[in-house]
Amino acid sequence: MALTKTEVEKIAHLARLHVSDVEAEEVAKGVSDILALIDKMQSVDTDNVEPLAHPFDAAQKLRPDVVTEPDRRDELQQLAPQSQDGLFLVPKVIE
Repeated sequence: MALTKTEVEKIAHLARLHVSDVEAEEVAKGVSDILALIDKMQSVDTDNVEPLAHPFDAAQKLRPDVVTEPDRRDELQQLAPQSQDGLFLVPKVIE
């Protein structure tokens, strides 16, 4: 499927874009190349190919789940204007 310069100009008009004649020809060629590649890819026989969740068969590197910071909640809540039961109290802003 090829896209013509006229079709590109119509699409540009509908999108309210200004496209010069040179740009219209370049866009038509580029889109036609992409569509040709898609047609070529769709012609490949993939009946016996299992779908992949990810193209690389790699394990995710995870760091160990360890505590790295001390619990400073009580110390920090002493700086707050108001706190109750380990929570910061703030003024109501939504009615």
